[in-house]
Amino acid sequence: MAEPRVTKHKVVHITYQITDRSGSVLERIDLPVGYVHGGRSNLFPQVEEQLDGCAVGDTVDVTLPPQDAFGYPDPNLTFTDAVDNVPPEYRRPGAEAMFQNERGETITMTVVGVKDGKVTLDGNHPLAGKTITFHVTVANIRDASRDEIANGMPEGSSLAH
Repeated sequence: MAEPRVTKHKVVHITYQITDRSGSVLERIDLPVGYVHGGRSNLFPQVEEQLDGCAVGDTVDVTLPPQDAFGYPDPNLTFTDAVDNVPPEYRRPGAEAMFQNERGETITMTVVGVKDGKVTLDGNHPLAGKTITFHVTVANIRDASRDEIANGMPEGSSLAH
C-alpha cells in the first residue's frame, strides 16, 4: 500500500515554527494542528500549496513577505492615552485588551509601551511588517470525512493565523 500523500480532501496534521530573516524563532507549534487540504482552512495558501504531495515526515520551508503574510503595520491601529485613563491591569507592556467597535467587531490590542504617563496600545498583528519563514513538518495524513470537507476543518481542531 502506498504511503498517504497530502492531496485535496485529506486531513493533514502539521507542526511548524516561524522564523524571521535572521533565523530567530518567532513562534513554534510542537503539538500537531490540523486542516483539510484544499478546503477553507486558515493556512496561508502558499504554505498549503508547498505541502501538496508531501508524505508524513516531509518538511517544507516557505518564506512570505509582509504582503503575503500578516500585512504591514497600520498606524491607525496604534493608540496612546494617559495612563490614568487605563485600568491598572493594562499598564504593563505585553498586556492585552479586547475592544469592540460600533459594528460589534472585536480587536485585541497589546500594550507596547508605558512611558511619561502614557500607555501605547497596538492592534496590529505582532508579525505585521515582517518577512517570515514557515518551517512545516507533516505529522499525519488521513482521509477527511464529509463533515470535515464541508466545514473545512478536522473535527476538534483549529488552525488560525
